[in-house]
Amino acid sequence: MTTTHQIEQPQECPTEDVMRLLSSKFTLHILFRVAVDANVRFSEFLRKIRGANKQTLSVALRDLVDEGYLIKTTVQLKPLHIEYSLSEKGQQLVPLLKQFEAFRVDK
Repeated sequence: MTTTHQIEQPQECPTEDVMRLLSSKFTLHILFRVAVDANVRFSEFLRKIRGANKQTLSVALRDLVDEGYLIKTTVQLKPLHIEYSLSEKGQQLVPLLKQFEAFRVDK
């Protein structure tokens, strides 16, 4: 009689997706900026985030919008522009962002 043992696949950690997103390049910078300034244009991100380039910033913003942390709004003024703001889901990260900021300030 042969006994087979199946190895259970480890379940994904519930925070894994959030940690993956937060560790992406410029994600924390973007979230901090939107938490402080409320509505932020793409060009403002480029000016205020040191080392950001258009391509990397575009990918990070798109990921945050796709994951539901940011809202992308087209403002129908001339010239036409896009603004980013925190969604309800993104606002849930504000206490965490404040803890990051407090840790940085204490060091």
